[in-house]
Amino acid sequence: MKDRNDKTGAAKGKSRGKKLIYDLKSGWQLYLMALPAMTLLFLFSYLPMGGLVIAFKNFNFKKGIFGSDWLDPWYSNFKILFNYNDAATQAIRNTLLLNFLFIIGGTIVALSLALAFNEITHKSFKKLTQSLSFLPYFISTVVVGIFVSGLLNYDTGTINQLLENMGLERIPFYMEPKYWPIILLVVNIWKGAGYSAVVYLATISGIDSSYYEAAQIDGASRWQQIYYISLPLLRPTVIILTLLSVGRIMNADFGLFYNVTGDMPTLYATTDVIDTYIYRALRMTGDIGISSATGFFQSVVSFVLVITSNAIVRRYEKDAALF
Repeated sequence: MKDRNDKTGAAKGKSRGKKLIYDLKSGWQLYLMALPAMTLLFLFSYLPMGGLVIAFKNFNFKKGIFGSDWLDPWYSNFKILFNYNDAATQAIRNTLLLNFLFIIGGTIVALSLALAFNEITHKSFKKLTQSLSFLPYFISTVVVGIFVSGLLNYDTGTINQLLENMGLERIPFYMEPKYWPIILLVVNIWKGAGYSAVVYLATISGIDSSYYEAAQIDGASRWQQIYYISLPLLRPTVIILTLLSVGRIMNADFGLFYNVTGDMPTLYATTDVIDTYIYRALRMTGDIGISSATGFFQSVVSFVLVITSNAIVRRYEKDAALF
């Protein structure tokens, strides 16, 4: 019986090997096209994982990554995030709350834009509006920070000049942290909603037109067609993009929070996130191990969140799950 099982296993192994060789021969063009992307993925996503050991070492430039001494205790580099001081707790809280706000607000606006673009019948105007909404995605956050400063500056800002012309008092935006969650939300939506809207619009374009034709015959209005056809068929795409966003909920856009706020200490109460907090710590101490430990912590938490969120989605809507 054992010999028979061994022969069966060997036969299956040979058949799998033959199938792999056949697939490579028959689809070599596709594998060749995928090779550059796979190479970049390996070089920039998998190869750097070896550097995670820095999180557990007292890194020394002369000794290198693998020659540096191991920390004792091993979690020393993680203390800056888990020492429960007010600044660290504040940074973690702001990261989670602001990213959650960005996900909700960005999804709503991107969906609204995609549905609005789909209703435009004039081709030239449709292309123009899509291009204008997509353009901010390519603007550097450094330039965006200059724009925001031009709007909100206390002495020369456009908004404060308008307030003064209307007989109202100027607002010191860069001294009042309470305004900045909304300001950052608006900037984030302005910069990224057009990009997400294109993804949703592509999904809408793939919906079978016979659904809308049947709804028109039944007397459904455009709002009813959107509510009963477009939105339900968009739901899997919305869920997938939300899951991907949840995977980055512990990673803040450093450029947005550093350049747009000007790294003003007076705004840290609502704008200081993990990335800017660690950047300041790295700038003061020069300890790369702390930065590596933070990245490792963010990756682990994001992985757990994605697995958990995907399991919940898979339970209630299997087709919309990532895996």
